[in-house]
Amino acid sequence: MAEHESDREGREPDEQKVPFDEDAAWRAIVAGYGEEPPDPPGSRPFRPVEDLALPEPEKDAESDTDKAPVRPLGSSVSFAPGVGPRDHTPPEPSEDDFDEDDEGHFVPPEPPPLPDADATAKFAWLGVVGGPILLLLAVLLGWDMTWWLTTLGIGGFLGGFATLVVRMRTDDEDGDDPGRGAVV
Repeated sequence: MAEHESDREGREPDEQKVPFDEDAAWRAIVAGYGEEPPDPPGSRPFRPVEDLALPEPEKDAESDTDKAPVRPLGSSVSFAPGVGPRDHTPPEPSEDDFDEDDEGHFVPPEPPPLPDADATAKFAWLGVVGGPILLLLAVLLGWDMTWWLTTLGIGGFLGGFATLVVRMRTDDEDGDDPGRGAVV
C-alpha cells in the first residue's frame, strides 16, 4: 500500500527504513522514458496492420533472417464501395439445383389481410393506450389528480383491456387450413 506524503512528514528519519530520494527516482523515470524493453526470447516481431494480410515471411536458410515483406501501395488496405464479404448475395435457387429425391422450394401462401377494426375495438385500444398516457401527462405536467382524471386513466385502461380480452376469437373452425405445414 502506498504511503501518502502526509504520512512521511511526521516521522523521524530513523523511522523511515530507507531514505527516499524522490529527485533521483524522477531522474531515473525521465532517463528511461521512450526506451522499449527487449523482446523475450522466442517471440516474433510486431507486424504492422498493413502487413497482416500478407503471408508469413519465410526464413532464409543461409542467413536465418526474415525477408522484408512486400508491402501494398499506400498506408492501408481499402476496398471500393460495394465490395466485401457483407455485400455478397447468394445466387437465386433454381429447379436445376435439386436431385430426384428433392421436392422443390416451399413457398408459403400469402397471409390473409388483417380484418377491419370496428368502433368498439378502436375505443378499447384508445383506453388501453390512452389511459396510462393521460396519467403520465398528469404527473409530468403537475396536474391535480382529481377523481375524474384518475377514473378516466385507470378505468379506461382496465375497461379497454377487458373489452379486448372478451372479444378475442376462440373459434377453431380453421382446422383445415392448408398453410399449417405437413399433415400426416
